[in-house]
Amino acid sequence: MKFSRRATAVLAATALGTTLLTGCSSQSGDSGGSGGAYTWWDPYPQHDPGSAWAKRVSACGDEAGVTINRTPYDTTALTNQALLAGQEGNAPDVILLDNPAVSTLAEAGMLSTMSEFGLDTARFDKNLIAAGELDGQTYGIPIGANTLALYYNRTVLDAAGVDPATIKDWASLNTALRKVKDSGKKAITFSAIGTEEGSFQFLPWFWGAGAQLTDLDSPQAVDALQLWTTWVKDGTAPNSVINNSQNTTWEEFLTGEFGFAENGTWQINSAEQAGFPTGIVQIPARDGGIAPTPTGGEFITVPVQKDAGRYEVTKKILECMTTPEGLVETGTTFAYYIPSTAEGQEAILAREPALQPWVDAVRTAKGRTSDNLGTRYPKISEALWTAVQKALSGSASPAEALAAAQAQARAATRG
Repeated sequence: MKFSRRATAVLAATALGTTLLTGCSSQSGDSGGSGGAYTWWDPYPQHDPGSAWAKRVSACGDEAGVTINRTPYDTTALTNQALLAGQEGNAPDVILLDNPAVSTLAEAGMLSTMSEFGLDTARFDKNLIAAGELDGQTYGIPIGANTLALYYNRTVLDAAGVDPATIKDWASLNTALRKVKDSGKKAITFSAIGTEEGSFQFLPWFWGAGAQLTDLDSPQAVDALQLWTTWVKDGTAPNSVINNSQNTTWEEFLTGEFGFAENGTWQINSAEQAGFPTGIVQIPARDGGIAPTPTGGEFITVPVQKDAGRYEVTKKILECMTTPEGLVETGTTFAYYIPSTAEGQEAILAREPALQPWVDAVRTAKGRTSDNLGTRYPKISEALWTAVQKALSGSASPAEALAAAQAQARAATRG
């Protein structure tokens, strides 16, 4: 197998805005065949060696006949550490990456493609695996996905006379929000913070209006930002959304004062434990239907190895992690990832039928780096969240803010 290593590795690392860390782990054990040790990096420091996740990883090593030495990092440190390891030629056998980072490592030339690696990706949902694609090649496979929807407080909606089943487009959502507001409760909260979280939460409205990330100042994009701006100006949404993280937004919702909150699959357990009955509706597209929502979640990637003989065992590890049963186990371990294959989704629904709305949301979701945006996405996203901040704070109209964002993104991605 032949792989190229591009000189963009240093540039990609610099774009992350974080100093590279030192002290990479080195591979240990025999190469290829059975026995020996394989190295695995993931972004889950909260899962210690005795956790269900750590045991799951170890079990796949056992099945492949090797020991897995797992090292967890926080998300940003992991990407930086991986880039450094690639430059130094001592990358681990497997890296689990937040999906937007896959393009960064692929463009740096340190990942094998799945076709070169010999792994069939046809069984993975096309809309989910797209986040791991660059220039027509697939550089990783999703272990699952999470995404966004609108949680609602059933008690608040009942008192306001709102049937969530009637929410099919922006017009019907606005009608529901007015009813909640008129009943004396707060209508909706979301995260519009000036970080990736703000872009992540804005994208369903942006894409749901028909806008594209390559054209930030289109009329469709202006419609989406005008929607949010109007909500803040007329009190449908609180001013706090400008500084809200997704966790802060959720804390607001848990007060019981809000009809709706935009949030993700990862709040399923918390919603069940809220002091009021909850439900979800899909985020509607402007003119009807389900808006595409951005996918969150990690991809399993395989860094280029000097000893190609290691790939055979690595493939066995990946196959173990992504059987239908394996995807369900991963999904429930992280409460909840939706499996990334149709078989896995059916299997998790057999165990947890209440996840059907989330499975539906994931099936219509979209990767942030899809459309071959690759490493251009972070620069476009920064321009987008800056525009959202300007519009919601009143320092610029939606059209002005997005025109500036398009100019910023064009300049940042030129060349």
